[in-house]
This record gives sequence, structure tokens and C-alpha cells, in this order.
Amino acid sequence: MNKGQSKHYDVYELIAKNIKYYRKQERMTQAQLAEKAEYSHEFIRRIEAPNSKKNFSLEAVSNIANALDIDIELLFSKKLLEKEDNENSQR
Repeated sequence: MNKGQSKHYDVYELIAKNIKYYRKQERMTQAQLAEKAEYSHEFIRRIEAPNSKKNFSLEAVSNIANALDIDIELLFSKKLLEKEDNENSQR
């Protein structure tokens, strides 16, 4: 991407995609993540659902990162979305 075409990412969608990615990397189900993070399965499901309205706190993001045993900044990383954008543009 050149300077004038920087991609705007919704921070909630960005975090949600990263949560799902790292959860799957850990071979963890949504229910297992929910239990470990001390949230309901429904809460985790809504975060990861692609078409749901997302509304969660920084505290929730921190708790989920701890449950996934990753640094919180990984959940704010655009690397996965940029990789996905590149793959989609090559099709």
C-alpha cells in the first residue's frame, strides 16, 4: 500500500480476528477460552462472530490475552489482516 491508500481497520474487528487466530493456534475451543478467561461462551462467540456488533473492554482484551498466554499487543497487531488483504488482492 502506498501512503495515500492506508487501510483503516476497525479495532474491534482487528482484535476479534487476532483472538480467533491465537485461540486456534492454541488448539482451544471458544468454550475452553471462555472458561480460562472467566467469561461466558456466548461472550467469546460474539467477539469472534464476523457480523456481530462488537463491544468489549480493554480489561476483557487483557484477560483473554492472559488466558491465551500471549502478550496483549499481539491482539492489536495488523499483521494478520494485512496478510489476509494481500492474499485477497492476489486472487
